[in-house]
Amino acid sequence: MSVIKEFFFILAQFLLPHHMLSRLIGFLANCRWPWFKNTLIKWFISTYDVNMEEAAEPNPQAYASFNNFFTRALKPDAREFPEHKQDVACPADGAISQVGDIENGRIFQAKGHNFSTRELLGGSQKLAAQFEEGKFITIYLSPKDYHRVHMPLTGELKQMIYVPGRLFSVSPLTTNQIPRLFARNERMVALFETAQGPMAVILVGAMIVASIETVWAGPVTPPKRQLHNFQYGEAIKLDRGDEMGQFKLGSTAIVLFGKDMISWDEKLQADQPVKLGEILGKLDA
Repeated sequence: MSVIKEFFFILAQFLLPHHMLSRLIGFLANCRWPWFKNTLIKWFISTYDVNMEEAAEPNPQAYASFNNFFTRALKPDAREFPEHKQDVACPADGAISQVGDIENGRIFQAKGHNFSTRELLGGSQKLAAQFEEGKFITIYLSPKDYHRVHMPLTGELKQMIYVPGRLFSVSPLTTNQIPRLFARNERMVALFETAQGPMAVILVGAMIVASIETVWAGPVTPPKRQLHNFQYGEAIKLDRGDEMGQFKLGSTAIVLFGKDMISWDEKLQADQPVKLGEILGKLDA
């Protein structure tokens, strides 16, 4: 993409009516007219080279809508999870945007850009303190990827926060250009307690992302874009590898771990493709 095209692409991010456009796309993605949804699905598979052989339902025309296709399940044996309890599993298919340490309460986004853990978690310094000197990984899910997110470790859900915001694109180009991108976009924050310490899984919305859903609450995006904080008194426990949420179009998943919980695999680096279930690191002794 030329410099001029990049400039206008970024400019458009600030001018477009993010939420109205995303809801319109969501309406079309839920359309069940056979001629429309089949044409759209066929185009999408061809354009993005989607591998339907690993899908639980490999027949594109069997999906009731484009959204059903986009959030398709995988065959039971399509991904493998680690055998050892100390291994940290990759939560999604995609590519690593960034991975590393949380330093001085800030998370690295791209060259010249970072954002605060407190911003990302909805403004609570108390929550952010749990992850001071911890670890983070940001995974970008491209259009062709499997768009369900799974648990990196076994944990008990303690709190869910819906944080309203913009819906900038989360493509690598936008990530490199727009400051504090992930702390500005609409997102769902799920806070878990694990046997090793706190873990947060954040599902970040993006341009034309029609919905973020979780297995315990269904669609998270509320009618009114206001911050919502949900506490969970009754235990909701999810094992490593269990599905915890999904994107209906889009986006990015960020996982945070507390101090001295894990060590990343030394081979991990930005732009590295990853698959659900791959070993990202190990629990510290």
